[in-house]
Amino acid sequence: MKGIIFTEFLDLVEDKFGLPMVDQIIQQSELASGGIYTSVGTYEFSEMLQLLTHLSNNTSMSIDDLLMVYAEHLFAVLINSYPHLVERYKDPMELLASIENHIHVEVQKIYPEAQLPTFDLVERQEDKMIMIYKSERALYMLGKGLMLETFKLFDTPVKIEYEKLNEKGTEVKFSINKI
Repeated sequence: MKGIIFTEFLDLVEDKFGLPMVDQIIQQSELASGGIYTSVGTYEFSEMLQLLTHLSNNTSMSIDDLLMVYAEHLFAVLINSYPHLVERYKDPMELLASIENHIHVEVQKIYPEAQLPTFDLVERQEDKMIMIYKSERALYMLGKGLMLETFKLFDTPVKIEYEKLNEKGTEVKFSINKI
């Protein structure tokens, strides 16, 4: 997993819960990196799971809720750092439909070793879209949060529902409807 995901996660933890919480979750975890991350480095996903689990335990927030909060933070960072990725789009549905053919292609140029989830577009209409998320990491709530932030960027109301296609959450169907 790319280091930017870790560095931004720890920035979020510091912003929302304070620097002592960052130190606490790092100390509670068994991290090969020692909790020292660079944005361009690559780290084991198990480290993120440990950090998330300890943050959840220490804050009494569910991991899903934490991933939604993190999505808001990460989206803002990505938009500020890479505005060219979205500036050509006039509609959130158009942007989401381009994840595989444009957004992820550009992300791979910036972070060549990034292991990105896939979003298969199953159905697309003007106000409705169905996508299948696939990732061994099962961070579908982060995906949902990033989708919600996309609609906020375009000031467009949306209802996003999801259905796990397997117990682990490594395949999830998203139904996205403009309101």
